[in-house]
Amino acid sequence: MKHLSTLFLAIAIVSCQPKAEKKQDIETTVKIETKAKKDYPEALNLVFEAHGGLDAWKQQQTLVYELPKKDFTETHTTDLHSRKDRIDAPDFSMGTDGEGVWLLDTDEKYQGDAGFYHNLMFYFYAMPFVLADDGILYHTTEDLVYEGKSYPGVGISYKSGIGTSSKDEYFIHFDPETHQMAWLGYTVTYRTGEISETVKWIRYDNWQRINDLTLPKSITWHNFEGSTILEARSTVEFENVALKDSRMADDFYSKPELAEFVEVKTN
Repeated sequence: MKHLSTLFLAIAIVSCQPKAEKKQDIETTVKIETKAKKDYPEALNLVFEAHGGLDAWKQQQTLVYELPKKDFTETHTTDLHSRKDRIDAPDFSMGTDGEGVWLLDTDEKYQGDAGFYHNLMFYFYAMPFVLADDGILYHTTEDLVYEGKSYPGVGISYKSGIGTSSKDEYFIHFDPETHQMAWLGYTVTYRTGEISETVKWIRYDNWQRINDLTLPKSITWHNFEGSTILEARSTVEFENVALKDSRMADDFYSKPELAEFVEVKTN
């Protein structure tokens, strides 16, 4: 966020020349622009730096990647600043134009919840950088221990009214030597309105370099029992990833004529 502070400096210059009849007052206005830098936990700053730096991330405008499914491939496109998004598949499309979430599914092939899914994978993919968003509260959390190794972490919660599920919690854990993100724990309250104590776990251990930023090549959900993480359950691959310093045309994210807006429940 940028804050603009204006300093008015008045300098009166008095002419002392002989036989001078006037005094000339010159007022100079100097504008000083200052950039407010948000304070993050030191541990989280180290994670950002290990992944290429928050400043480098903020210079990017558009993220595109492909998500292969069993019978088809989805192409996900997100405006990194407005957070407008779009998913295109052979039989359907969905997205948000900044006002509402739409679904284009004339043959009724899509079986999921577009209001929930349209940006779900973006937030998992864009870790750890999305943890710098506005409205986030940070707190300390216990180390995560997996296969005898301890991973320090930072707890994340959201101010009331932020996002579609402000009662969700996240726990980012990182390698103590490299400071790269290693695990993400999260709770889900969407459509329930109730705070959940069940923490699901995703392992981040397969990375790729895109525009000097370290982003996931794949992420893996693990089974769990209470607070104990068990074996790997399923892996999601991200293909043909591109970060662009340009934005898509505004109408790219607009609701197509035959699409319909869908309900998005918040809590």
